[in-house]
Amino acid sequence: MARLKLPIGIQTFSKLREDGCYYVDKTPLMLKLVEEGTHYFLSRPRRFGKSLLLDTLAELFEGNEPLFRGLHAHERWDWSRQVPVIRLSFAEGVLHSRADLDAKIEELLAENEARLAASGQALSLSGRFSQLIRQAHAVTGERVVVLVDEYDKPILDNLTRPETAREMRDGLRNLYSVIKGQDAHIRFAFLTGVSKFSKVSIFSGLNNLRDITVSADYSALCGYTERDLETVFAPELEGLDRDEIRRWYNGYNWTGESVYNPFDVLLLFQEREFHAWWFETGTPTFLVDILTQRGFFTPDLAHLRADEGLLSTFDVDHIANEALLWQAGYLTLAGSRRTGARLEYRLAYPNLEVESALNDSLAKALIGQPSLASALTGRLYDLLVAGKPAALHAHFDALFAAIPHQWHLKTPIAQYEGYYASVVYSHFAALGLDLTPEESSCAGRLDLALRFNGQVYLFEFKVVELEPEGRALQQIKDRGYADKYRAGGQPIHLIGVEFSRERRAVVGFEVETLTAGAMD
Repeated sequence: MARLKLPIGIQTFSKLREDGCYYVDKTPLMLKLVEEGTHYFLSRPRRFGKSLLLDTLAELFEGNEPLFRGLHAHERWDWSRQVPVIRLSFAEGVLHSRADLDAKIEELLAENEARLAASGQALSLSGRFSQLIRQAHAVTGERVVVLVDEYDKPILDNLTRPETAREMRDGLRNLYSVIKGQDAHIRFAFLTGVSKFSKVSIFSGLNNLRDITVSADYSALCGYTERDLETVFAPELEGLDRDEIRRWYNGYNWTGESVYNPFDVLLLFQEREFHAWWFETGTPTFLVDILTQRGFFTPDLAHLRADEGLLSTFDVDHIANEALLWQAGYLTLAGSRRTGARLEYRLAYPNLEVESALNDSLAKALIGQPSLASALTGRLYDLLVAGKPAALHAHFDALFAAIPHQWHLKTPIAQYEGYYASVVYSHFAALGLDLTPEESSCAGRLDLALRFNGQVYLFEFKVVELEPEGRALQQIKDRGYADKYRAGGQPIHLIGVEFSRERRAVVGFEVETLTAGAMD
């Protein structure tokens, strides 16, 4: 099988097909969408192929038959019908005001009017959009297709300016309400974006949308499946460890089949190196700032739970941590259960890339000195490779000495233990190690368990007033936290760490190692 061009950054279906690029055929799912309904909404993280999906749908409805030769849809679509398609995309540029948004909408409507031979005589933007839909239907005799890409970007670009974000929300709500009002003239509508804003806030007048964000049938509508890698991209796999590809980039799931992030896979095939390709295209500064300002307990990232209502409660005036992390792609759905009438989801990291890179960003923000935090992370790895747990004492001293004095002045004493645990957890998780925070047993919860290089490290953290009290290590021993690891025959290091709230430093560090002989 010959190698083809890698479609890195290509969001235009015609260019991808005409340039001889790899293409994962999503037309079976597209036909299913058309057969099952007419109005859809889909939320997916950035760089997941949403724009390419909409462009492919546009080419399908416009009847560009040559582009689909060899694909599933080619023998199953009526190419004799050409349907007018209205495309609205907010992907380009950053809009800073309601005036900018209105100008952008006017520009998009003018482009569509010129392409579809509509007049554009209405005075208001919503009236002009309505007129465009009606005229396109009247001229062609075919009901219209409306495709909206990055429907929420004008709001997301202004989340740090809530008043502007609200103005953007109101302007977009005015625009999207037209889709419901002109339903008689619309054959098919599809809106995509990163976030899933609550229906009350932005889709209050558009209650006929089918939200397929967490539909099992459409979990793989964007992204590459395991089978896609094994078939479509088979020529690119030589020399790459399949298990490592899976560990680094697979794992995104919306209650159906898990998928890979396309951007990661394509960059891996081009560069032949495992790297946080997707994460680095958009460092989540806003998300990190929100989590640190709210005092988010970062060990919770490994085992969050949220009901379906909370995940959909995303608005300018209320952004739940769980919804923000999930919709941005830093957590994914790892399971669900019914609790009476309530549906609860379990959230988890999708893969190694996100776990490591997100915690690296969080650790740098929590410590407050990014360059020093980076150096300390490298030093931590060297210490763990050396397998000398006692040497971690000096490392913890340096880690907490790096915290700016100003942080202590503005942080309530009640948050200290959670803050220290968050710093340590994210510091370790930045390395992508086998960590289990808040590990439960019948005796209680251990703060942190680490398995690395044939050894087990069990950490317990305590905040004390001034002097060490020896409670952290004693708790590990009293509660038998090591018992579940004894059968493995590996050295087990029990490590108790105590921080003084008065001295703002590590004042107690005790290590006890259980060797295979001591465990018998």
